[in-house]
Amino acid sequence: MKILHTSDWHLGKMLYQQRRHDEFKCFLDWLVKTIAQRKIEALLIAGDVFNTTTPSPSSQTLYYDFLKEALAAGCRHIVVTAGNHDSPTLLTAPKALLKSFNVHVVGGINDENVEDEVVVLTGQSGSPAAVVCAVPYLRDRDIRSVQAGESVEDKEVKLADAVFAHYDKVFQIAKEKTKTADQPIPVIGMGHLFIRGSSTYKNNDERDLYVGTLGQLPLDRFPAFDYFALGHLHMPQKLGGKDTVRYSGSPVAMNFDEARFEKSVVELDVTDSDINVELIPVPVFQKLCLVKGNREAILQELKALVAQKTSIWAEVVYDGEEIIPNLLELVQSVVKGSAVELLRIQNKRLIREVMKEGATQKSLDDLNVFDVFEKCLTQKAVPETDRDELRAKYREVVDEVLSQSEEKADAVKGE
Repeated sequence: MKILHTSDWHLGKMLYQQRRHDEFKCFLDWLVKTIAQRKIEALLIAGDVFNTTTPSPSSQTLYYDFLKEALAAGCRHIVVTAGNHDSPTLLTAPKALLKSFNVHVVGGINDENVEDEVVVLTGQSGSPAAVVCAVPYLRDRDIRSVQAGESVEDKEVKLADAVFAHYDKVFQIAKEKTKTADQPIPVIGMGHLFIRGSSTYKNNDERDLYVGTLGQLPLDRFPAFDYFALGHLHMPQKLGGKDTVRYSGSPVAMNFDEARFEKSVVELDVTDSDINVELIPVPVFQKLCLVKGNREAILQELKALVAQKTSIWAEVVYDGEEIIPNLLELVQSVVKGSAVELLRIQNKRLIREVMKEGATQKSLDDLNVFDVFEKCLTQKAVPETDRDELRAKYREVVDEVLSQSEEKADAVKGE
């Protein structure tokens, strides 16, 4: 059986107010073709299908159209687990209907019926070929009871213990399922979390990388899965030197920093109890380019981009020492009439002045929403111990506002 592992689609994600519907559509079309060409029989989506808990109608249409097309392309099973960006309720609303088409959705956990998180994948002969532990993103309130007076350290230890206890429970059920097979079959784990020692992009914007203990979970305390399909981190990588413990990473670059690295999905070729792993590179459907440097370097690189005569979204970051009051007009004049679109222009020189303690002149146009929030935290003398949680909450608010902006845009266009 051939299985494909992917995660972190973030359908509906915007880039500096730029809608990316066409880009996500291109990726999903490519994924359907890949499933057909490589004869993929099962697809694992390890969380963050959508970018917010209230995805727009157009984002939901992309998702459900994909499910239909993937099944038509020969995919026998699709297993979807919720990530921290997803709404468990929204994902599981059509669960009963989707299950009849072998689309297994796990949005949240149910202690009374943990078997919901165990999915048996059958091959063309109808015999079991693998068992999947489809564990969704585990929220603190879902897996333990908070006790009054507990310290941050107590919370971290108890939360980690609850996470591992849940995985162990699901794993034991899965192992029992393997006994019904005529031959040894693998147990595949799914998880949407942050494992200790993992790498992130410099400007990774995953909300829960800033708060909570899911970033402190050691790999050696998880069950001995034959393959561990991970989501949450956007950088494709293997852990512990093992090909069979992997983050598939986001298939589409979520920001300009991610665009510097190749994206991929993971193909698993299951033969008896062995699993061979192959990375499949994902094409770039919209070129992103970060242009950074002093005045001369920026102008030179922008001219080179214009000469490519292809659609490019660019972010300009000026970090020279010279004060350039007309930076916006200067860079726009270079790309005017070309296929290069400037999504953001950031003047680091002015930002450094604004962020100085006691600065009297402020230019909000040169600060992003997170720079402004950091300035507020500093001005209000918010203790460092409280800042991580406030940052996480603030990011949720920003995501919600951007989601509402997309819904309004959809309504105007009649999508």
